Amino acid sequence: MITLTTSAAEKIREIMERENRTEYRLRMGVQGESCCGMQYVLGFDLQNTEDDHVFSQSGINMVCDAQSFKVLDGTEIDFLEDERGTGFVFNNPNKPNGCGGHCGEGCAS
Repeated sequence: MITLTTSAAEKIREIMERENRTEYRLRMGVQGESCCGMQYVLGFDLQNTEDDHVFSQSGINMVCDAQSFKVLDGTEIDFLEDERGTGFVFNNPNKPNGCGGHCGEGCAS
């Protein structure tokens, strides 16, 4: 299962209302991976496919494709605002150990 913190759910609802997307589903997935970690994707979608995992939390309907779900299962999505910036954070217990940035990718720790 993928879960949302209270702050993430509030921010997602705020965005959905502002963009008039209250009938949409929150689509989450993994776009790719480098030695720095996974590249996560969040967006809105009106439909789900046969292989999607479909679930709901805090009044938000969510979908995740089967391949991404294998990697995201157990992940908590949070929304943070601090001196470093603002954004969604994926707290994923399944993330692989990175190389420490030795490939020149400029990984953040």
